[in-house]
This record gives sequence, structure tokens and C-alpha cells, in this order.
Amino acid sequence: MLSDPTVLILMYFILPLWLIAGFADWLCHRASHIETTTGPKESLIYLLMFVEVRIPLLAGMFLDINALIISAMLVAFIVHKATAMWDASYATTARTVTPLEQHVHSFLEMIPLMGIVIVVSLHWSQFLALFGMGSEPAKFALVWKSEPLPVAYIVTMLVVILLFELLPYIEEFIRGYRANGGRLVPDKARRAEPCQTTPPIMPNAPG
Repeated sequence: MLSDPTVLILMYFILPLWLIAGFADWLCHRASHIETTTGPKESLIYLLMFVEVRIPLLAGMFLDINALIISAMLVAFIVHKATAMWDASYATTARTVTPLEQHVHSFLEMIPLMGIVIVVSLHWSQFLALFGMGSEPAKFALVWKSEPLPVAYIVTMLVVILLFELLPYIEEFIRGYRANGGRLVPDKARRAEPCQTTPPIMPNAPG
């Protein structure tokens, strides 16, 4: 399985690209002075999204992929999308969301879907089994991977997630919490002052 080009693309392209996009989003937050605009409330929303997607990610790294893990990934993706919509509706009340950040968000929203599609393609029979189709029954047991990922890869990914995903957003939350005297929502967001949020970038019309 680990020699499958699709698995290698998932491990060494899709996942690293997703982590890079997450760190880039933190940089966009910092550049937009999130601590005095939408404040720690938005940081908490991002930490919530972090949990929503990292739990199924860790399950995929350590457990055999079966109907249970696939269904968990699908549910987490839907919940993550709903939370992302909540975040966007709040962020635009008081913070500038630049075209660059919008592009970063597009990566953060679509890369998990790409990853799920790859996982489903690699475990098609269990995906079909979720809907009572295919030749094998759906499996809902939590079982350690029969062919574990390389230890060096796991350690590297966990360290990168800690240093460039979790800790930056915790720092962002603490920075915003201090800047607002312990309040989750800054005055600007409470007043819903008009912000300089740029409109979504639309593709050029054909012709």
C-alpha cells in the first residue's frame, strides 16, 4: 500500500500542502490585526475547525481505513464546512479579508475534500459498503493499521502540526484575549463596523 503512487501523493503532497495553507492563513490573520478586529472569538472558531479535521486525520494515520473511518471523515468535512461558513460570516463584520486570504481559504476548504476522495478511491469497497453495496460488509471496528506509516513520517507530521498549526493559533487566541482585556469579541466587532473586506475574486469572463 505504501508504494502506491496515490498513497504517496496523499502523504507527501496533499497533507503538506494543507499544513502550509493553514500556516499561511495564520499569517494572513496576523497581517489583518485579528487581535483588535474580530479578536479571540475568531481564533476559537479556528481552533474548533482544527479539532474537527485533525481527529479524522489522526484516525486515518493510525487506524485501518474502513466504513467507520470513512463516515467519520465525511461527517467531519460537512461539520467543518458549516463552521467555516460561520467563521466567514463573523470575520467579515470587522476584519479585512484580502484576496490572498480568500485564495488560502479555497485551499483549506478543498484540500480536505481531495484527501477524502483519495481515501475513498483507495478503499472503494468499504465506501460502497456504507450504502449496502459491494461485495463485502461494512466494517465499524477501530483497528490499528495492518501496515503502519513510517515512524519518521508520523513524528515529522505531528511535530509540524504542533509547531505550525496548533501553537500559532493558540498564540493568536492569547494575543487577542490580552488585547481585549479578557473579552472574546472586540468593540469593533460588537459594533459591526464596516470593514474593508474585498469581494471574492471572480474569474475573467470568457472572450
